[in-house]
Amino acid sequence: MPQSNPATRSDYRRYESLTTRWMDNDAFGHVNNATYYSYFDTAINQYLIGECGLDVLRGPIRGLIVHSECDYFRSVQFPQRLEVGLRVERLGSSSVHYGLALFAEGHEEAAARARMVHVFVDAATSRPTSVPEPLRRRLEIIAALGAD
Repeated sequence: MPQSNPATRSDYRRYESLTTRWMDNDAFGHVNNATYYSYFDTAINQYLIGECGLDVLRGPIRGLIVHSECDYFRSVQFPQRLEVGLRVERLGSSSVHYGLALFAEGHEEAAARARMVHVFVDAATSRPTSVPEPLRRRLEIIAALGAD
């Protein structure tokens, strides 16, 4: 169900910075809606690799996106600096439900709000596997106090 109100910065515990690229703009002069998903995926992986130590190339587990949804409130365009608010809304035995919001630098209300779900799988078998305890602890740091 679409969210009627944009998220605000206080709704998120972690921020990842990104910049728009020339190629992100579409024929209408703003970032194409499909590109927002790339920003969200990038922010999640920046956190998993940089803060959680996940080795996405050689590690024993991988996170696969199995669900995503996004509500759009206003456009962004090149050139613009962006920040993605990131939080964990639910941490299961093998899955993580992320809440995300895209903010233009200096703006209090989000341009878009999204939810994405990772299922962690064994890199060799592609079968679901438990979130390892060290990764779980790092994800708990950005757990939402009260998810929407």
